[in-house]
Amino acid sequence: MEKFLIPALRAATLAAVLAGTTAHAAGTDTPRVDQREKNQERRIEQGVESGALNPQEAARLEAQQNRVQRAENRAKADGVVTGKERAALHHRQDHASSTIARKKHNVR
Repeated sequence: MEKFLIPALRAATLAAVLAGTTAHAAGTDTPRVDQREKNQERRIEQGVESGALNPQEAARLEAQQNRVQRAENRAKADGVVTGKERAALHHRQDHASSTIARKKHNVR
């Protein structure tokens, strides 16, 4: 009987660990969103340093990044970031990314 009980306990323990990992992954972690925010902040800073962005453009782009951050905070407020909320965040970041590119390469 012990011969079968120990593997069953190991399997149950493994299942519990995996269930906890899955629940944690579906929580409020947004590593891709966070990494994109860092990348876009760096792009804005680089644009200011190179002169591709003037102060007004940089301020508007920073404000746009702040709006994305507030949307992320709202999505995390209930303890779970749903797939729909993640998609909305990625859409906002896509829009912000294209705005950064457009502003950095505009002809003044």
